[in-house]
Amino acid sequence: MHCLAIYDMDKTITRKATWLPFLIHAARTAAPWRLALLPFAGLATLGYALKLYDRGRLKELTQRLMLGRALPPDRLARVAASFADGVLASNIFADARARIAADRAQGYRLVLATASYGFYARAIAERLGIDDVVATQAEGDGHGNLLAKIEGENCYGAVKLRMVQQWLTESGITREQAHVRFYSDHVSDAPVLDWADEPFAVNAHGPLRALAAAKGWPILDWER
Repeated sequence: MHCLAIYDMDKTITRKATWLPFLIHAARTAAPWRLALLPFAGLATLGYALKLYDRGRLKELTQRLMLGRALPPDRLARVAASFADGVLASNIFADARARIAADRAQGYRLVLATASYGFYARAIAERLGIDDVVATQAEGDGHGNLLAKIEGENCYGAVKLRMVQQWLTESGITREQAHVRFYSDHVSDAPVLDWADEPFAVNAHGPLRALAAAKGWPILDWER
């Protein structure tokens, strides 16, 4: 039996969301003049709120504004590493660290499943001792530069479940061979929570808290 502990990242492990802070950090590090474009990123977010496009397109638009058309791989690696160091220093719930350590001690294979981009989520996972990452991927060009375009689908909602299932298949694990714990703060992860053997609503917002109560899922409030 494969014991898997799968964690969402933003506001489950981290205290705050990470995408906008990453964009600001990357712009400040690589091209400070792009910080002047931050209000336009705010307008892009308003467009999403008005349902003019989906979350995936919002990521592409804000990445293009704050990181440019292409980001060289060496610069991306430095930016992702320094950002991850900052996240570990000030944006991780102590209770999340303790739960990760407890799952590891019980022999669980640790997986991060997040809508955040893999190019920085992987750096955060490595620092937390998490073994595997299922995340949104960005396209690259023929020179390895990061492009402002999602490769495949945004790892969100029902797509996240499909991507986790695909990761299981690629890892040579059938569902029958796996015992799965899943931790998330948001109702968008209801498909994965329903699919898991042990679903945990962590730092749950109102809709997820109500769903968890109706389903009988444990509710965990970390450092609240």
